[in-house]
This record gives sequence, C-alpha cells and structure tokens, in this order.
Amino acid sequence: MPLRHKSAQKRARQTVKKTDRNKKYKALLKGSEKRVLAKKDKAEAETELKKTVALLDRAAAKGIIHRNKAANKKSKLTKKINKLT
Repeated sequence: MPLRHKSAQKRARQTVKKTDRNKKYKALLKGSEKRVLAKKDKAEAETELKKTVALLDRAAAKGIIHRNKAANKKSKLTKKINKLT
C-alpha cells in the first residue's frame, strides 16, 4: 500500500537511509571492539583502543549511540586492557 502524503513518502526514504547508515556504523563498532578484546599484547591493545574510542565518540556525536553508552563501552574496554600485562 503506497503512502498517501508526499511527506510520508520522504520520511520513509529517509528512514531507510538512516537505518542503513546506523547498521553499517554499529557493525564497524562491534568489529573494532572485538579487535581490542582479541589483542593479548597490552601495547597493541592500547593502539587498537585509541581507534575504537575515536569511533565510539564519532558514533555518539552523530547520534547513532547514546553518549552514555559510548562512555560505558570506553570504560569497560579500558578496564579490560588495564588488566593485561
């Protein structure tokens, strides 16, 4: 059933675009977090963490994830890296 109003049609198109963008970004974040946790060497993990933190901050700034969620993820990842020797 096609949408009647032009504004509703435009809204539907925008939603599809934004959903695709958000999915892509969330997949990027997930992969980045996995790479951080996979590192066993502390120095390597820290360099990977830097990249992940930048991604999290960007995602929070764009409104893809909430800023508190980004902060929580950064905190948890940092804690795990600090446990490495």
